[in-house]
Amino acid sequence: MAKEIPDLVAEARAGTGKGAARQARREHKVPGIVYGGGIDPQPINFNYHYLIAKLKAGRFLSTLFNLKVEGQEDVRVICRGVQRDVVKGLPTHVDLMRLRRTSRINLFIHVDFINAEKCVGLKRGGTLTIVRPEVELNVLAGEIPEQLVIDLTNFKIGDTITISDVTLPEGTKPTIDRDFVIANIAAPRALAAADDEEETEAAAEE
Repeated sequence: MAKEIPDLVAEARAGTGKGAARQARREHKVPGIVYGGGIDPQPINFNYHYLIAKLKAGRFLSTLFNLKVEGQEDVRVICRGVQRDVVKGLPTHVDLMRLRRTSRINLFIHVDFINAEKCVGLKRGGTLTIVRPEVELNVLAGEIPEQLVIDLTNFKIGDTITISDVTLPEGTKPTIDRDFVIANIAAPRALAAADDEEETEAAAEE
């Protein structure tokens, strides 16, 4: 299933250059520019508080947005930079790049674990330890998966779940070129403690 693309709302900005940008900031707005896609750059403004909320939500630089500007067609964009005030750290300018459906981008995709109630290891007292709740993938802008799904049914205590255990959507690939860990089924504390004691006793006998 394709992931629903979140909206990013802005308004067209009349004029370019430092003067227009300073005017926008006086009006408690953050200037920005949309470029790429084979058409002219489009100057825009963001409501300051709206942009701050989007930035605080996280992953702003790796989220594909549906840019909405009144009077214009919606366009898919990804942020390519947020300039900030060197003293206060507040945003002063935003650079956005237009994307086609066939463009490839890196995005963090949520991992969903299913069938925990059927998991062999969990039913025996194991604990699911999640190492990566999200995985960075290289995806097509027009085919973004909603989430990655891992079926826990057959995993046992001590098993490690890696990216190779996940069936990735066609055209999607990890950005890390190795079989990295996503989660594992850890032994119950009592069992782990017993194992430690056995190892200690064996070492003492040697």
